[in-house]
Amino acid sequence: MSTWILGKVLNIRHWTNQLFSITINAKIDTFIAGQFSKIGIKINNKIIQRAYSHLNAPNNPNLEFYITKVTSGTLTNLLHTLQIGDTIMISKQSYGQFILDKIPNHSNYLWMIATGTGISPYLSILESFDKRLYLFLKIILIHATRYSKNLNYLPKMTELQKAYNGKLLIQTILSREYSFNSMYGYIPTLIENNTLEKKIGLYLNNNSYVMLCGNPQMITDTKKILKKKYNMKNHSHKNTGNIIQERYW
Repeated sequence: MSTWILGKVLNIRHWTNQLFSITINAKIDTFIAGQFSKIGIKINNKIIQRAYSHLNAPNNPNLEFYITKVTSGTLTNLLHTLQIGDTIMISKQSYGQFILDKIPNHSNYLWMIATGTGISPYLSILESFDKRLYLFLKIILIHATRYSKNLNYLPKMTELQKAYNGKLLIQTILSREYSFNSMYGYIPTLIENNTLEKKIGLYLNNNSYVMLCGNPQMITDTKKILKKKYNMKNHSHKNTGNIIQERYW
């Protein structure tokens, strides 16, 4: 059972009608980059809650979360109306195994693949500048959204790319809009037909490690292709593999 504490809303930014970010100040326990916390609001003595990945690095006291407003979702609609200075419930502990500690040391390329708000844990991991990240020859950060207006954290991605001085490659993908600056299509298809790898200039292999975060269908379809095409396997504490995942609903 979670231990709940109160946090103060420092900032809320509405990117679109559905996408928004909340920055909270709360004295939670130290978390590991890639983990998530639970955010909740009490209604009629019942806590309505959901898990959200940290977007900020662990050394940043201001906790940032990237959220999609779900039309039928009670919690997201309430979070969407929060104002600066409001208080909110947040779990004192953070959770999850979508972290660098779980990645095998033998990997040469680290592929971070995200859809939508699934970009959050990758930004947290990259902003931690963990020394283990420098063991990879290259880190490939892929963010897929429907429209270019949803690439809200592209400036931060670009800043990180500069900070990693050539080690980090970024690629954006759109599925409902054509843009000169992004690829067009769906992640599983672009991997299956080699288009994504050709564009990046690096190729997946058994020494690659793939992190998948976001849309469950994307994760399911991508895993099928990676297993069939490259003989990749799920990674767990019991079995060493190439793939780890974080589903967002």
